[in-house]
Amino acid sequence: MKWQGKTVGYAITGSHCTLEEVMPQVLRFVNEGANVVPIVSNTVQNTDTRFGSSENWLKQLKDITGNDIISTIVGAEPLGPSKLLDVLVIGPCTGTTTSKLANAMTDTPVLMAAKAQMRNCRPLVLAISTNDGLGLNAANIAKLMVTKNIYFVPYGQDNPLQKPNSLVAKMELIPETCYAALSGSQLQPMIIERFHSA
Repeated sequence: MKWQGKTVGYAITGSHCTLEEVMPQVLRFVNEGANVVPIVSNTVQNTDTRFGSSENWLKQLKDITGNDIISTIVGAEPLGPSKLLDVLVIGPCTGTTTSKLANAMTDTPVLMAAKAQMRNCRPLVLAISTNDGLGLNAANIAKLMVTKNIYFVPYGQDNPLQKPNSLVAKMELIPETCYAALSGSQLQPMIIERFHSA
């Protein structure tokens, strides 16, 4: 199987409207042989929204992966010295997480996991989902795009008419992007068209 013998860190942050899209990608990793280590931000762990309760999302994640969820900074810190993860994906990766990562802030379990992965010079894959990707966060995305060992799931504008600054990754390309990242390659094209007018 494609991911046999590999350990994938799967980190989820609070773009709640895309959580339903990413769960099948977590399952794909598992079905293709990966050991998936789930990691969640404080927001995912504690916030109920119209898209589902935190309890429901956490249960799905634990049931799919079969592993305990890393949900504290203390729990994520050992990922560095243990060199456990072959690749770490943050998907969805919110604007807040993008901004903090670009500015070396480490105040959530997901950001600690990212710091640990970058310490080991191993691939970190971002599947962005942010309403200000072409606004204030554009500078942060650009900064991360030129950072060694960081890769992006192909993304584009999801609703340019009503949300002209919004960027969202094509979540179904998460496994393919991670696979390319393992060999040091950025999946192309990176900037894609997500929006189709009627």
